[in-house]
Amino acid sequence: MTSLPSLLGGLDPTSDRAVFRQIADQLREAIDRGRFKEGEKLPSEAELVEHYGVSRMTVRNSFSVLQGEGLVHAEHGKGVFVRPRPPVRRLASDRFARRHREQGKSAFIVEADAAGSHPKVDSLEVKEEKATQDISARLGSVRRVLARRRRYLLDGRPVEFATSYLPLDIARGTQIAEPNPGPGGIYARLEELGHHLDHFEEEIRARMPSPPEVKTLHLASGVPVIHLIRTAYDTEKRPVEVCDTVMAADAYVLSYQLPAT
Repeated sequence: MTSLPSLLGGLDPTSDRAVFRQIADQLREAIDRGRFKEGEKLPSEAELVEHYGVSRMTVRNSFSVLQGEGLVHAEHGKGVFVRPRPPVRRLASDRFARRHREQGKSAFIVEADAAGSHPKVDSLEVKEEKATQDISARLGSVRRVLARRRRYLLDGRPVEFATSYLPLDIARGTQIAEPNPGPGGIYARLEELGHHLDHFEEEIRARMPSPPEVKTLHLASGVPVIHLIRTAYDTEKRPVEVCDTVMAADAYVLSYQLPAT
C-alpha cells in the first residue's frame, strides 16, 4: 500500500474547520481522485491516528461524515470501505422501447443486461384493492385497482421496489393479474389487449428513506432514495398504469436525452 503521507496531506492548525472535518475532506478528495478505489479498504483507525496525531474518536467522527454522505460503508471487524459507484445506467429514452417488449424483455432485464448483472424479482404480491386518492386521480378517477408489488435485485442485492396500479376493467381476469405476466412484462400484455402505449410521464425526486425502505433495500447509513412515479398512456390518451418506484440512489445513474428545440 502507498504510504499515507503520499495519499493524504496534513492538518492545518490555523484553520477554523474542525479537525475531524479536515480529515474527512482529505479522505473524500482521495476517493474522488481515485487514490482509494471502489471497494478498497480505507486506512485503519490506528493508521490515521498515527498519521494525523489525533484521537480514535476524531477519526471515527471523520468516518461518520463520509458514511453520512454515502461514500463509504463499515464492515464490522473488517474496516471501512469505499462504496461502489452506481452499477446501472437507467436510459429513459430507451428502457421502454417496443423492441425490448417484442424480444420478451422487461425494462429491468434490459438494464440488468447492459450492466452485466443478474436480475431477480422477489417479494411479489398481486391483489385488487381500493385506489388511494392520488392513484385514482392519476388513473382517471377509478375506485379500485389491481396492484402489483415487487422488489428487484441485481446480483442478489435489493436495488428497488415498485408497485404498479392498473384499472380493474383492463387488468382483471387477464395475465396481468397473474404472478408471472409473461415475456415483455405487463406492458406487452397491455398492448396485446389493444392498449398500445403512446408515452410515459415521470415525476422524480430524491429524499432520505423511511425506516421500512431502509430495511427493504438494505440501505447503508446516509444513502438516499430516488422516488419515481410514472404514468403510462395509451394511444387514446388514457392512463393505463401508474408505477410508484423507490430506488436505492447508490445503485443507479439516471440518463436522459433532451431535444434541443
